[in-house]
This record gives sequence, structure tokens and C-alpha cells, in this order.
Amino acid sequence: MQLKLVPGNSAGTVTLSSQGAGHDEIDFEFLGNSTGNPYTIHTNVYSQGKGDKELQFHLWFDPTAAFHTYTIVWNAQRIIFLIDNIPVRVFNNHEAAGVPFPKSQPMRVYASFWNADDWATQGGRVKTDWTKAPFTASYRKFNANANKVGPNSKSTSSENENQAWSTQGLDAAGRNRIRWVQNKHMIYSYCNDYSRFPNGLPVECTRSRFL
Repeated sequence: MQLKLVPGNSAGTVTLSSQGAGHDEIDFEFLGNSTGNPYTIHTNVYSQGKGDKELQFHLWFDPTAAFHTYTIVWNAQRIIFLIDNIPVRVFNNHEAAGVPFPKSQPMRVYASFWNADDWATQGGRVKTDWTKAPFTASYRKFNANANKVGPNSKSTSSENENQAWSTQGLDAAGRNRIRWVQNKHMIYSYCNDYSRFPNGLPVECTRSRFL
């Protein structure tokens, strides 16, 4: 999907999210900010209603000036987050080590825009300035390539079933790009937050290079 985000003062706004009890969820969220300060790209992965796997980034371009492409590749081995075809995060399947991975439930795609000024901008310190409304984010060129789910919530065979996404990973060029993004533009990783996990980091943090 291509997005062009809210220009100017977008504090308190969040573009793209979904929720539900016991749900699986793959998040690309865009946390607005006050004028002159950068958007925060917030990513998270939920399985069976539990997330707490946040990575955040500041972009290397102005996401309000033009449309950019944001992609999620989700298969049985991994989840890859990409911006303009540049990978920024990979969440690998570590079920064998006891890490839940979202694959037992079908999912829908939600493209939303909502007020979250209790947490979204600088930890909730900066609130939405409603005198700047309306806030407009623009969407275009949505494309989904996936297995279909029938009325019994079981995956059905489809023309897309054996497409490249089902085994897609990172090649050498992709590993170089994600290394650049995470070294230069990542501002938060739950795997570096020792104060949040005083009894030890989550097990996947010691097993994956590009969470």
C-alpha cells in the first residue's frame, strides 16, 4: 500500500492499526508529531492477543511530501516489514523455542486513522491540536497477494498459493539494507530495553539479528 501522511502538526494521530481480543496482529503504525519533528514508525507483532515486540524508526525521508510504499510480507517462516522495498524489520518464527507466532488465525487488513494522544506523541506529552483539523492521510495502490480463507476459516487453494512471498526471506542485499536502517534509523527496540525486562530479554532477542 502507498501512503502519504498528515503534514504539519499531526501530534496524537496514528495511521494504520487493528485490535481484538485474542487476536493476531501485524502493525505498521505511523505516530504523528508536532510541526518540525519527525514521524515515528511503530512496528509490533501480536500472537494470540500478546504483543510487546515493538521496534520504532525515524524515516530517512519526509513521509508527508509524497506517497511511499509500505509492505508486510507474512509467511510461515517470518514477517518482513519493508518501506519502498527496503526491509526495516524481520520477525522470524521461533515457535520451536516457545515464542508465539501469528499463523493460527486468518487476518484482515485495516487501514485506519485515529486519535491516540494519550500515548502516541512523545509518550502522550503532546496532545492533538484539534484547531488543526481535519487531519488527512492519503492511501492508494493497495495490493494483497495471499491465500484466501473460506467460510469455515480454513485456507483454500488459490492462484497465489505458491507465489514467491510464501518463502520470501532476505538476500545479501536485503541484509545490508536492513543493517543500514537499524544502525542509522532505529530509535527503539524492545530487545535493548533491559529495564523493561529485568529478568531477562525475550528468548527471540538472542536468536534473531533483525527483529
